[in-house]
Amino acid sequence: MSDLILTKTRLIGGVWHGVLKGATSEPKLILTHKGEVVTGLSLSARDDGTWDVEAAVPVQRLADGLQTFVISDAGTDAVLTSFAFLAGDALAEDIRAEMDLLRDELDMLKRAFRRHCAQTAAPE
Repeated sequence: MSDLILTKTRLIGGVWHGVLKGATSEPKLILTHKGEVVTGLSLSARDDGTWDVEAAVPVQRLADGLQTFVISDAGTDAVLTSFAFLAGDALAEDIRAEMDLLRDELDMLKRAFRRHCAQTAAPE
């Protein structure tokens, strides 16, 4: 087990950002996808003894379905965190995608109803 704690701060522009605590010296972390080591992981020391961690997601690794990336401590093989992308046909069955479609349809119906009300309103 690792004493390292990796906390996500954001994901932007295809780069996962986090802060690593508990390392007394420069940690050795690895980023993996489907059991294969992926390049694009970088560390930089902060003044408070923590480390900024950035994991650039290779575009070639994104595909239909669920793609899970894992950041591990290379020394202990302990998983520190993971993040996933869901894309393509698999989204058609995802409840979040279905809710988004329902919201769009509801907005369309509201506009049509308001337009109908405005067109059929009796003049005063």
